[in-house]
Amino acid sequence: MQLNGQRLTLAEIAAVALGNDKVEISAAARPRILASRKVIDEIIKRDTVVYGVNTGFGKLADVRVPHNELRELQLNLVRSHACGIGRPLSEPEVRAMMLLRANVLTLGFSGIRLEIVEMLCEMLNRGLHPVIPEKGSVGASGDLAPLAHLALSLIGEGETFFEGERLEGAEALRRAKLKPAQLEAKEGLALLNGTQAMHAVGGLSILRGKRLARVADVAGAMTLEALKGTPAAFDARLQDARPHAGQKAVADHLLFLLKGSEIRKSHLKNDPRVQDAYSLRCMPQVHGAIRGALAHCEDVLLIESGSATDNPLVFTESGDVISGGNFHGAPLALGLDYAAIAVTDLMSISERRIERLVNPDLSEGLPAFLARHPGTQCGFMIAHVAAAALLNEAKVLAHPASIDNVPTSAGKEDHVSMGMTSALKLRSIVDLAENLLAIELLAGAEGLEHRRPLKAGTGVERAFAAVRKIAQPLTQDRSLSRDIARVAEAIQRGDFDSGHEKL
Repeated sequence: MQLNGQRLTLAEIAAVALGNDKVEISAAARPRILASRKVIDEIIKRDTVVYGVNTGFGKLADVRVPHNELRELQLNLVRSHACGIGRPLSEPEVRAMMLLRANVLTLGFSGIRLEIVEMLCEMLNRGLHPVIPEKGSVGASGDLAPLAHLALSLIGEGETFFEGERLEGAEALRRAKLKPAQLEAKEGLALLNGTQAMHAVGGLSILRGKRLARVADVAGAMTLEALKGTPAAFDARLQDARPHAGQKAVADHLLFLLKGSEIRKSHLKNDPRVQDAYSLRCMPQVHGAIRGALAHCEDVLLIESGSATDNPLVFTESGDVISGGNFHGAPLALGLDYAAIAVTDLMSISERRIERLVNPDLSEGLPAFLARHPGTQCGFMIAHVAAAALLNEAKVLAHPASIDNVPTSAGKEDHVSMGMTSALKLRSIVDLAENLLAIELLAGAEGLEHRRPLKAGTGVERAFAAVRKIAQPLTQDRSLSRDIARVAEAIQRGDFDSGHEKL
């Protein structure tokens, strides 16, 4: 991938984060980076006072730093800010973070030397992944602690994963045949100010959330068939009367999944019911709104991926170095909180469908809890309880982090975004949602067993076959934990992608 400060889609980020795609600085970006650095070098020669170049940071911005201490200033900045807590970010999250940081540095607003950006790209290409604790960022002035741990690895300090081992930073660089970088004026600050940690964690979670929104259509269609529901509410004319893009896409997807259903034909003429419950009938409206929320967040992340987010920024045409607030994570924090609420609602409607499958008062003749011998067997009774537990946890996590504020840096940084918390919460909710939708897929498949020999729609039958590759019918009680985990893994792999999704 040629890095030129361009906007990167989530798919492009995933290609590097989850795959082995290589990156390099584009030819067009190199002159910008060099020109930006030249402005910083001239400021140092003139001994002009500029924040972050020859001053302290945050509340200490008024402290002038002498010329002979500029390298020490940047080194101390990186060391002091590497104050992360908790378990390390995953390898894909770190790779996404490194890619995003390298890309925005190629915009030429940061005053960083070309060799530092090249070093970051080379570490990524050689599989060097800094150990970056996931907690400790308030999302302004950017993700300081996570990015400091990234910078620490560049200078041969901290810890780095390499070829499956957790090593001291210097040893990891030595094994990869790289020399530690030495930071010059402003370069530590250029590496630390930015939103790339919350972007990496949140962006990969949004990608998983988008897949979940599509899988929810598949699970919902399977449940609809098992409950002998009607696809009448998915009629395109209804969607055209309220033409939200997500709603239309979901309705079209559901009709595709249900096409050719023998189950529907079997009760079409003699069905006394007028309309289904909301959790079935309103799938286009609910699933569609969730798609819309995730699409909005994806748009925010797309803009952010090609944006200069450090401080101060260098403008080469005028030679101005301007302090501002582009590092503030508010756009991402609000978007990721919105996405967390949306995925939680996806879980909520799925849990209601699971309830209808296991409740004999609602399941249109299915045995209680989908057990072959209710009473002697409990069937999916506790699988539904587990779904309720997952939903409860997601509801707690869905409380927005972005509405909180704890002033830091002696009041200089008096309003922060808490965007990293938003990202981490979203990731946890997506984990929960994958498992809850796995329960619906298992329960829906079990419901279809009781409608045999009639077949469901062709798309539903494909999903049913994918479930049965993993989990056998529940002819007698067994622990379902492993089945749920394996179906959740299959969701992540894309085993339930229908290939028909339009949004």
